[in-house]
Amino acid sequence: MARVLRLAAAASSAVGPAVLFPRLQTPVPTVRAFVTRQPSHQVAGPVWNLGRLNHVAIAVPDLEKAKEFYKSVLGAQVSEAVPLPEHGVSVVFVNLGNTKVELLHPLGNNSPIAGFLQKNKAGGMHHICIEVDDIHAAVMDLKAKKIRSLSEEATVGAHGKPVVFLHPKDCGGVLVELEQA
Repeated sequence: MARVLRLAAAASSAVGPAVLFPRLQTPVPTVRAFVTRQPSHQVAGPVWNLGRLNHVAIAVPDLEKAKEFYKSVLGAQVSEAVPLPEHGVSVVFVNLGNTKVELLHPLGNNSPIAGFLQKNKAGGMHHICIEVDDIHAAVMDLKAKKIRSLSEEATVGAHGKPVVFLHPKDCGGVLVELEQA
């Protein structure tokens, strides 16, 4: 080890530190402030506003097991299972204070969640739900922007409020639910 150190010291004095450590001579880049610029083409502002994240929905193959995990292991406040036959699911809400996790389990084989679980046996994230202040204006604006929805108009969701689901192919691969705040 001492021999290696002597050789390194001799080499550095013979050729200089810049040859052995070229990065030492590289100038440090200047830190610049992040500046946002307005695009040259203005996009009209929406007549609706995006709100807070309402929930993240997770499809689960075993609703009781998932419910027990959030309640007993994580200590979360967990609702009772609520069947929603009109949507083909049973739901459990996990309250996280600032948002919720919605556990989804299929009611029957025709449930969209049954199809999801056939492809994802262990379950997984199904969609995210974001609140909007005017669901009808949002639907009209998004249609004009060529964002497809899974239904022509808003329907009543699990919280008893109007919702619309946006096509994942138009939303970066994520199924997005918009819910009237």
